[in-house]
Amino acid sequence: MRVAARVGIMAKIEHQTLNDRAYAAIKKGLMSGQFKPGEVLTIRQLAHDYGISATPVREALQRLVAEHSLDLLRNRSIAVPILTLDKFVELRRIRCLLEGLAAELATPNFRDSDIARLESTIVEIDRDIKDKNAAGYLKRNEKFHFVIYERAQSPHTLQIIQDLWTQVGPFLYCLFEDTDYLREANDGHRKIVTAISSGNPAAVRDSVVWDISEAAESLMGRLREMEAEAALKNGPASQTVPRKNRPAAARSPSGQGSTARR
Repeated sequence: MRVAARVGIMAKIEHQTLNDRAYAAIKKGLMSGQFKPGEVLTIRQLAHDYGISATPVREALQRLVAEHSLDLLRNRSIAVPILTLDKFVELRRIRCLLEGLAAELATPNFRDSDIARLESTIVEIDRDIKDKNAAGYLKRNEKFHFVIYERAQSPHTLQIIQDLWTQVGPFLYCLFEDTDYLREANDGHRKIVTAISSGNPAAVRDSVVWDISEAAESLMGRLREMEAEAALKNGPASQTVPRKNRPAAARSPSGQGSTARR
């Protein structure tokens, strides 16, 4: 079996089952925020980045379009979708339910080595924030969460969560623009590891939901700003609620009022 070391942001893909490998690599890039909302993806550039021919890349992009992870534009080019506030709120609600469930199911399956891996990732995320390394932060944030979800031993749930992350992942770069959020970005991860160490499935679920909701609070504020900017350019097509005046219900993962921040 040939093993080759690959260097660079994007790992080169070996010449075996190229269609599936291209699909997995591009999907992983979406999940970890490697691609940005509205970015047009070119077959030639992706083929160069991954070190393969154009055909597997073209088929992978078509597959992701069929799954609604990418958009086919009128000029036949393929782009990363741009999230609306309404869609993000819906995705947040689903993520809280499914990722919370996966975390709960995973709790009995954690080993000491898993906890050590999560703790090491937290240290790396702290370093990424200090060094202003957005790409590293996004990559390791995704890594942290999926170490947990993979332990749920529920492959269908995992696949759905991955599909959700392909839609929200490209927008997570906005977290790195929120200095207030970054000061506490790792707090949720520490809460999760503490809950895992306690062996309490409900506490692990609640900690994951708390972490998702904290990030969503920041991202929803940015989405409101973006929609307000678009309204100024295109006319008042829709009414948006200023972040500081929004009702408490908008901060709840379930869309209902809460005495907590969410």
